[in-house]
Amino acid sequence: MEMLCRDWQGNFTVNKKKNSRFDELIDAARSRQQRDKQQSSDEDKPTSITKSTDSNYTRTTIYLPKDLHRRLKATAASKERQMSDIMIELVEQWLKNNG
Repeated sequence: MEMLCRDWQGNFTVNKKKNSRFDELIDAARSRQQRDKQQSSDEDKPTSITKSTDSNYTRTTIYLPKDLHRRLKATAASKERQMSDIMIELVEQWLKNNG
């Protein structure tokens, strides 16, 4: 029996019926090896610095009411902005007015 399957990249393949309960695990391990090989070749390319890897930034936690957080997140997404960038602007403005 043959089955049409899609791999992790979205490519379709025809697989024969599995004979062992371990065949699926072996196939998953092979797919993982192929993915890791591809990712290791991608790592040779230069990467951009993000806030999480930039030493000029520090992570902090703030508590917001759920409704305010939901509205901030929705508005930031609609304007294609990151919430952290909006918070930076607001804190800088507050410090300018109160510092």
